[in-house]
Order: sequence, then C-alpha cells, then structure tokens
Amino acid sequence: MTLRSRLDRISAEVKAKATSRSAWVLPKQPSSFAPSDTWTNKDNDVTPVERRTWTAFTILGFWFSDALNMQGWEAPSSIIAVGLTWREAILCNCLGMIIVAIPMMFNGAIGANLHVPYPVAARSGFGFHFAKFAVIVRFVTALFWHSIQTFSGSFALTNCISAIWPSYLNIPNHIPASMGVTTQQMASHVLFWCIQLPVLLIPPHKLRWFFIFKAIVVTASSIGVAAGMVKYASSVGDIWAQEPLVHGSQRAWLIMTCMMSSAGGWATMATNIPDFTRYMRGTKGQYWQGLFLPVISTFLAVMAIIATSAGKVVYGQYIWDPSVLASMWTGPKGRTARFFVGFAWVVGQIGTNLSANVITAANDLTSLFPKYINIRRGAIIVTVIGGWVMQPWKIINSASSLLTFMAGLAIFLAPVAGILASDYWIVKRRKVDVPALYDPHGRYRYWYGINWRALVAFMISLGPNLPGLANSVTPSLGLQGGIVHLWDVNYLYGFWVTVFVYVSLSLIFPAKETYVPEMISGDVWVGSAPYGESDLIDSVGEHDSLDTSEEKKRLEVETEKF
Repeated sequence: MTLRSRLDRISAEVKAKATSRSAWVLPKQPSSFAPSDTWTNKDNDVTPVERRTWTAFTILGFWFSDALNMQGWEAPSSIIAVGLTWREAILCNCLGMIIVAIPMMFNGAIGANLHVPYPVAARSGFGFHFAKFAVIVRFVTALFWHSIQTFSGSFALTNCISAIWPSYLNIPNHIPASMGVTTQQMASHVLFWCIQLPVLLIPPHKLRWFFIFKAIVVTASSIGVAAGMVKYASSVGDIWAQEPLVHGSQRAWLIMTCMMSSAGGWATMATNIPDFTRYMRGTKGQYWQGLFLPVISTFLAVMAIIATSAGKVVYGQYIWDPSVLASMWTGPKGRTARFFVGFAWVVGQIGTNLSANVITAANDLTSLFPKYINIRRGAIIVTVIGGWVMQPWKIINSASSLLTFMAGLAIFLAPVAGILASDYWIVKRRKVDVPALYDPHGRYRYWYGINWRALVAFMISLGPNLPGLANSVTPSLGLQGGIVHLWDVNYLYGFWVTVFVYVSLSLIFPAKETYVPEMISGDVWVGSAPYGESDLIDSVGEHDSLDTSEEKKRLEVETEKF
C-alpha cells in the first residue's frame, strides 16, 4: 500500500469517527442561558412554567414513593441487632429523619424558588468548576444504591412469580458459585430490570401519579402484613419486653451512631432535593417534607417491628427481610398474599430507584456532559451500569464493609448540603443571579471556577471524620477515643461545622462580585446570552416593553452600588 493510500485511509477513518461522534451530539436549546461557547441542554435549563406541576400533595406522594422501600423495612433490624430496644430503634429512626429533613427543607427551597437542578444550583456556592466535584460525589453514591436496590427488587419479583408458578424456585442452577448468583436469581433480575426500564424513562414532571399509586399500594401492603402476622400469631411476640444489651455511655454513643446511620441514608436526598422541587408550582409546598419524611419512615419502622416480632412466634426466628418473610407463606391464601406483597415491593423498589437514584444520577450526567447526555440518555446509562456493569449480586454478597463505606459517604455529602444551604440562605440571602449560574466566566466563577471558601469549609468538615470512616470499614484498626465518638455524630458535625466555617469565611472575605441587590430570575431572561440580551419575557410568556440593554445597564449599576 502506498503512502498516499494509507493517508487517505486514515483520513477517511478520522472523518467516520467524527461523523459517528456528532451523531450523539444533542441539539443546543435556543432558550439556554449559557454563552454560545458553552454547551447545555433543556434538562439543565430553568424548568419551564408548563412543567411546574408539583404541589404539596405531590411531595407527599413523592416521599411515600421514596421512603417506602425494602431497606426502610429492614432498617430497625440493624438497630435492634446491635443491642438496642424497639423503642430506641423507633427513636433513632425518627430523630435521624428529622436531622436530615432540616437541610432537605433548606435546600428544597432553592429548587422551588430558582427552578434549577442541583448541579446548577451548586455553582453559586462552590464555583462553576468546583461544583462538578460535588456532583461526582453524589453521582457515585446514587449509582451504588441504584445497583443494590435493583437487585433487591428482583427478590420481590421472585415472590410474585413463585406464587403463580411454584416450580420457578426449582430452576436448575448453571452459574458458577463464584459469581454469587443463581440462574433463578439472574432470571428474576433480568425480568425486574426490563420491567423497571420503561418507568425510568418517564419525564420527572409526569411522575406524580406513579408516586401516588406506590403510596397506596405499599402502605396497604405494610399494614396488611403487620395485621395479618399478628392475627396469625395471636401475639406480637416478645420484642416489646426486650431489654437493652448495652448500658451506660456505650449505649448513649450507640444511639447516636444509629441516629446518624438513619440520617446518613438520606444524605443524598438532602443534597439533591432541588432536582425535584424545581418542578414545584409554588414555593411553600416543599416545606411539608419536613413532616412527611419522619412520619412515613417511622410508620414503616413500626409496621416492620410488629410483623417481624409476630413472625418470631410463628417461625421461631425474627425475619426482617420482607421478601424472605413472604416466601414463608404457603397454601392458596398464602400464595395469594405472597403475590400481592411481592407486587407491592416491586413497585416500591422501582419508585425508590426512580426518585432517589436514577433521576439523581441522570441529572448529574446531564451537568457533566450536557453536549451528549440528557435525562433520558442519563437514565439509560445509569441503569445499564448499575444493573449490569457493577454486578449488584457481588456487591450484596461481598463484605459488609462496602455497605458501611457507602453509608459513610454521608460525610462527603453533609458538607455539600451545608454549603448549598448556607450560601443560599445566609450568604446570598436568597438573591441569586440565575442566568449567571450558566456562565463559566460570569459572577460565580470565583477563582478559576473554585470558591476557596467552600473548599476550606469542606476540608475542615471532612478531615476529622475520615479516621472514623476508616475504623468503621476496618475495625481491626482499633481506633479509640474522641476521634471515634466524632464519627458517632458524623452527619451533625459535618453539616453544622461546614455552615459555621463557610459563613464565617464569607463574612470575613466576602466575594462581593457574586452579590446582587435582588434575585434575577430565570423566568425573566430568555435567550443564550448570560444576562438576557435577547427578549425580556415574564413568567407567563408575555413580552415586556422594557428595553433589554437599558435594563441590563440598570442592574449592573445597582450591583456595583450593592
């Protein structure tokens, strides 16, 4: 082959690759606030008025959808197993939810008022580029939990199928034991993944009826299981007379540890809640989640404790896993109940995956790769990676230290939530320039895209918690003393220390270029220019008679005075 022929072939291959890559490029939205040299898409833009359909009632359905899952049913078991009583298990669960509900309400208001997703909102406090780190931390957490909860949902589906065809449980196994999964479990996983996928592709603003459906189904199932087990056992068991196995200061610190574990399980949602409240029709309905989350979680914990305690009378052991408990039911009535309970948890796991994991991770990907990924593509990528690439059967069957580490990721998310909330409420005083959040060279650039105040606050919060995380994952380290007890209050420490340090640094060294005299709403400026050099349109879409260039000058003058 001549040199000329080789060069022509290489040139043709390069052009083919470029053409293939361009086929994946998303069309740039004309309503984007980003400058012409910065790519974004409509899933990153301010939520249009027609998509703001959520109300307080939708938030209630959302939390029923999110909080009612198999992991929430099993949560009290871990608390009682370490030596605390049912009273303390409920107390830890309820107070843990209240602790995490506080930053959840503060950060939820950001989405309800600004109507931007979490990755965009984070730029106000972290800086345009440092916000990507906060996005990656949350993405990794959501990806792992999606993987685990998808595989857990397959066990519930097994109950549905085996209730109709009992022989399904007798499928011969042809998968090596080293894989950590059987042929029957893999079949259930494939079916569950295929059922879940179409639901994950529904746009978030159209999900409220699904949340309502899950709320009804899972609530009815939880009450039915608890009532049915009590009736069948003619007793609620001896768990109500249980005495604590630990005492003194050890008991007090153990209560704090369990409380932080309950709060840490929802640390992701306390951070990324703007991804959902951005669809709120009003600005006040989201505050109800401060009541909804603790009440719903406590309800599920009580139902779980009653059912499993009664199960001790019937089966001679505490069965905390709801899918295992349902698999014990035989006979025509038992199989019917097993099917409906399995169906309820299938819906429950899909709802939780949808609200807490997939939409979360998909929003992160749209922010990191807006040129190629929107929410729909992001959802597909997340569920493929979480469902197959990460091999969730190995995660669940491997060392429990991995799950401990994942819960420990709350120490990374607590400072993120603290910076997000304190920047909006205390430092910026709710006066944010929304169009500027989309400009990498705008007022929220800080120092090379990094707000050093946020970086310092993050490190001061994270550093002292790292030894405790290492000790919890590897107990053989044998760490003792105050550093271990700091880990026992890791989320409280992480959140409030971050708030104190970040606010203090912002007051002593204010970033005045980021302050504006009044909020500049994304509903006001529509166009690709960062400060509305296109037509001025109000929130209902009617054209204003103001001259945009004069208005821009007025805002700049007021900002300088401020």
